[in-house]
Amino acid sequence: MSKNSVISSLIDIRNAFLVEVSIGIPANAILLLFHILMFLLKHRPKPTDLTIGHLALIHLVMLTIIRVIAMDVFESQEQWDDITCKSVTFSYQVLRGLSLCNTSLLSVLQAITLSPRSSWLAKFKQACTHHSLHSFFFIWVFNLSINSRLLFSIVATTNHTDRNLLLVTKSCSIWPLNYLLRHMFYTLGLFRDVSLTGLMALSSAYMVTLLCRHKRQSQHLHGTRLSPRASPELRATRTILLLMGVFVLLYLTDCIVYSFSGMAWNDSVLLCIQILIGNGYATIGPLVLISSEIGKIKFLNPFGRRKAKSLIVQ
Repeated sequence: MSKNSVISSLIDIRNAFLVEVSIGIPANAILLLFHILMFLLKHRPKPTDLTIGHLALIHLVMLTIIRVIAMDVFESQEQWDDITCKSVTFSYQVLRGLSLCNTSLLSVLQAITLSPRSSWLAKFKQACTHHSLHSFFFIWVFNLSINSRLLFSIVATTNHTDRNLLLVTKSCSIWPLNYLLRHMFYTLGLFRDVSLTGLMALSSAYMVTLLCRHKRQSQHLHGTRLSPRASPELRATRTILLLMGVFVLLYLTDCIVYSFSGMAWNDSVLLCIQILIGNGYATIGPLVLISSEIGKIKFLNPFGRRKAKSLIVQ
């Protein structure tokens, strides 16, 4: 590829990335504020509400950090020092892991919420609310631990950079770890990704089974005509299934691009494409969730009217 073609590709990817971030940051901020408002009004949020709010916060911070990383990739600026490289890279990788864990947790919680009373999962419904914060604490500790290696291996790129270093951005490089540590962290990361993706697949398959069963029961009760409006639980389940599909598609695409980059990140175009795809879920996800949450806004006005009436009566 010629130099002019590379520059043109980088400009196109930069423009696409700026559009992605310009949409993703406001969308996540709106989603987070909406769930804060719902929490203040309802006082007893569902476990999925807490998880969606947590996911929106993760994506909001992640897109803000990747905007800083993109400035180092696309634009010329002063060289970062070791502390900046370590903090930015470590924070971004932790947040990416949290996004995966939180999405898997959301799918499991929705499967539990949708499960009938006769199911063995029904006994976990009451416990979900009490243990949501414990789950958040666990996934934070786990992802902080699994990415701790970056605090030691990430360094600032200098003019006399060692050839053994692998470029991460223009300002940051990474030291290759020894055989034992490299395979240990790789195994932990692979275990996390495979287990959580498998958990999402199982919970999604379970929810699809419940949806098909509900559809057959509705056809049996109402004949060939279905109820024009699905229950809130069913609408939430369809939204989360769509969210799972978007995540898996972008995750697989990200893995393919990463494999083409040779796991060294030296190709600037592939690195930029990976940044663009890797943050697509943080932008598309909140848009999918916002579209499903719009219906809840209708409940805020009646709630406000009832609250106002009660104040007048008093």
